[in-house]
Amino acid sequence: MVISIDPVIDEPALVVSGEFTSLVLADIHLGIEWDLYQSGFSIPSQIEQRLERIMGLVEQTSPDHIILLGDIKHNVPQVSWQERDEIPYFISTLAERATVDIFPGNHDGGIEFLLPKGCDVKLHSPRGAIIDGVGYFHGHTWPSIEILSAEQVIVAHNHPTVRFTDAMGYSVVEQVWLKTHFKKEVFVDHFKNSFLDEESGNWSDPEVLVIPAFNELCGGVAFNESVRDDLLGPIFSSGAVELDDSEIYMLDGTFLGILKNIRKLDETKPRTGKKWSRKKRSVRGGK
Repeated sequence: MVISIDPVIDEPALVVSGEFTSLVLADIHLGIEWDLYQSGFSIPSQIEQRLERIMGLVEQTSPDHIILLGDIKHNVPQVSWQERDEIPYFISTLAERATVDIFPGNHDGGIEFLLPKGCDVKLHSPRGAIIDGVGYFHGHTWPSIEILSAEQVIVAHNHPTVRFTDAMGYSVVEQVWLKTHFKKEVFVDHFKNSFLDEESGNWSDPEVLVIPAFNELCGGVAFNESVRDDLLGPIFSSGAVELDDSEIYMLDGTFLGILKNIRKLDETKPRTGKKWSRKKRSVRGGK
């Protein structure tokens, strides 16, 4: 079976086509406005705007499945009144158009109690699963060994971005895609007694895509300025993801280059000292 994975231009969304078509979104963080309000920032709920944006993608791509790759909700460990109100409505609206597959993230504790009844919704293990030949998991846990047998794996969690800074200290942050591979030796060490090779069928050296966050309010990690210890989740912090040689793409499809080369550019080197800057997108916020 031939599998096609195509980003939606200018959106942090993927269309995966195999036996059926899936629209993949990650890090929606519904309820973040309540968290911001608790911190002194008053922002009206954005649920209708987000739904309108997603339903526009549904109209554009006509998916059979809508895959939500973790962090549908925002607040942890509690569930806010906003999430209790919005999440059932959000998921039921999507389920009217396609099967909804949910891969829980680290912000999704208790989401099983928010799922609308009578809807075509499946809640998967946080360690991931293979759907239509593609492996999915959020990234805050180690994946199941099954995931490593897929030829493509899609992961979220770190909200990847690149920060560009000019000589005057003015900076902008752009969301990006990462395309890379896993490091087999790290998984061999983690799974210990499990035998990973192509002959046994549990290792396919999968191509790994790291998907940006759908919610623009939740910030991200500037990968050009980050070291391994800055990144979230065990596969990133352990070095199980090949970062230096990863390919970096902007949302409009522009290929920026290989990460280790991007880090050498004057515009993308980390800046030291206190300099005034204005950011296009915040790089702060929950992951």
